[in-house]
Amino acid sequence: MLRIDRNHGFDPDTDFGEIYRNLVTYEFPWDMNQALSFALFRTYAVPSIGRLLDETGEFTKRVQKRYDDTGLLLEVPLLEGISSPQGKAAIRRINQMHKMYDITNDDMRYVLATFVVVPKRWIDDYGWRRMTYEEVRASVLYYRSLGKHMGITGIPETYEGFARLLDDYEAAHFAFDAGARRVADSTMHLMTTFYPKPAAPLIDIFSRSVMDDPLLQAFHYHKPNALARKLSVAGLRVRARVVALLPSRRAPRLVRNMPRIRSYPNGFEVDKLGTFAPGCPVHRTTEVVEQVSTG
Repeated sequence: MLRIDRNHGFDPDTDFGEIYRNLVTYEFPWDMNQALSFALFRTYAVPSIGRLLDETGEFTKRVQKRYDDTGLLLEVPLLEGISSPQGKAAIRRINQMHKMYDITNDDMRYVLATFVVVPKRWIDDYGWRRMTYEEVRASVLYYRSLGKHMGITGIPETYEGFARLLDDYEAAHFAFDAGARRVADSTMHLMTTFYPKPAAPLIDIFSRSVMDDPLLQAFHYHKPNALARKLSVAGLRVRARVVALLPSRRAPRLVRNMPRIRSYPNGFEVDKLGTFAPGCPVHRTTEVVEQVSTG
């Protein structure tokens, strides 16, 4: 079996963008997609975040589009580079959306921490191998750079700092909120639509089986029994062992090419993604046109 070390010779302090891009698109594309989706899902359990998402209606009335927009806007700077014209356009679009609402720096910094910590913990538990020091360092520096471009202050400098921030913030803020529960329910329902309809109950049980107790309690979700948890974890670990036996991926696995991205069958333009304040103009710019294939 041939394994390609795509990050050989890269320095995480200077090449963090390339290392992290390879991590997401070649080494762990499925795991990173699951983990980053789960990271965003965790943020709903902070009432100030979940309640706001419910009030906008984006995650309850247009959940598929919001799911697609989030994944696509985060992928553009990953693929093109944070400082590239396309990357800047995507970050500008994210910042424009955030500025429409009263979001605290603390909440923004917590969301950033989920992007760093949740994927590492997921891969440590369910990945075909653990992340290397260089990959962890690169993920920290990538999200530090992204966070700075989003105007977030007080960003941790190390993975350990991000992990402490996440754990402390969740311990202090996780709580039930009816609006947040609606957002969580809507997202959970969306997840079931990615699979054949008869599998929906199993997807629901599986999703709750990989949630920790504080997250379940925050949403007032029923805790799955021990057997469901055991089978769910076992299934993920069997998958990991199978993937470890496969040769290295030869082509990148991109969010925009996933069948679950359904809102833009004919392609998308970065500056038209997301939500806009009433009356906000949408300017067409050809340099940020991104084509989506659904293969």
